[in-house]
This record gives sequence, C-alpha cells and structure tokens, in this order.
Amino acid sequence: MRPYAWLMLGHCAGLRNTQQLGDYVLAHGYVREDHVLDEELPLWVPIPALAEMQVALEQAVGESPACPASKLKRVMRTGTVASVDNRNWEIGDHAAIIRRLSQSRAIALDMEAAAIAANGFRFRVPYGTLLCVSDKPLHGEIKLAGMAGEFYRQRVGQHLEIGLKALEKAEIPGTRAAALAQAPELRRSRLSVVSPPGGRGIQSASQTSLRSCSR
Repeated sequence: MRPYAWLMLGHCAGLRNTQQLGDYVLAHGYVREDHVLDEELPLWVPIPALAEMQVALEQAVGESPACPASKLKRVMRTGTVASVDNRNWEIGDHAAIIRRLSQSRAIALDMEAAAIAANGFRFRVPYGTLLCVSDKPLHGEIKLAGMAGEFYRQRVGQHLEIGLKALEKAEIPGTRAAALAQAPELRRSRLSVVSPPGGRGIQSASQTSLRSCSR
C-alpha cells in the first residue's frame, strides 16, 4: 500500500464560542487521546503539519464559491485538533477533558484525524486534515437527528469539492492526476475512499469508513 497522500475530510465538534456550524478547521497540530497508535508511535513524537498540504487546503477553501477569499479568516480557523476515543465525551463529568483541551489550545475535537495524520507520519505518506464544524456541545449546540441530516445535505458536497481541489493543487507528485481520475466516482458515490483498480490513488478518510488503496 503506497498512496500518494492521505487527506482527512470529516466533521468535528467546534470548541470555540466564535466558531459557527459549517466553519472549517485546518489542523496544524494534534492531541492524540484516541490511543489508536500509542504502541506503534509514542505520544512524545510530534506530528507536524506539512506545508504543501496546508497551503493547498487553504487555497482550496478560499476558492470555494461558498467561502470566498475575502471571508476566509471568518469561515476557517487553523489550530490544534484533539482526537479522542470516547464518543460520548461531552456527557457527564467532563471537567478533566475540558481542562486538557484548554491546556492544548485545541479548537476542534473528533475521533479519527490524529490516527490518519500519525499513520501518514509513520509511513512517510503526505497527510492533511480539513474538518467541518457540525456541532458545538460545549456551547449548547448539539447534533440532533434532524439538524444533522440538513447539515450533511448542505455541506458534504461542498467539503468534498474543496478536498478534491486541494489535492489538485498540492505540490506532491501524482496527486493532481490521481485526484482528477477519481473525482467522477467520488462525486457520484461520495464514498470516503476510492481506489482505482490496479493503481495508486489518494486516500481520503471520513467518519464512516476507510478502504485501502494498493498498487
């Protein structure tokens, strides 16, 4: 398995009061509270952001019709993403985790981004993370069924187009051609990962599934 890049596109909880539902989060650091790769990659190993992926993602968001460059700073924030292994982290006595999130200056929380980035670092595969704020549980905006359905209808397509544009822009050999080749199938199916038969491709993870991409 040797993909050109791993791009994490998914939803997250916004942790800052100034964030709005539908805003984007460009990860430049990770808090690994998911414990997925603790044995393979110790927690003391930093997972840095990669310049080429960061620039490509920021440009792609700025060129999106729904997020013009003039509004980029309002609709997208760059910061630390915390990944946890407790789906119900906001329920009950969560004072300890809130304190840890505050100390880390995290601006978003999910369950997958840190594992994708850590594996990218581990296998020397370029990686990046662009999340979309779908709820703000610390500020009383929780993800109810009806609201979640409407949110997905409005945002999934836009988020996917931004991801494809970023992969076309990334200055990583092979990503542009692979993104263009896989775009039609991704747009039709909106699957998390598409792997062209017998060839290398681009892996993009969401909060639902992950399929392998192999030679």
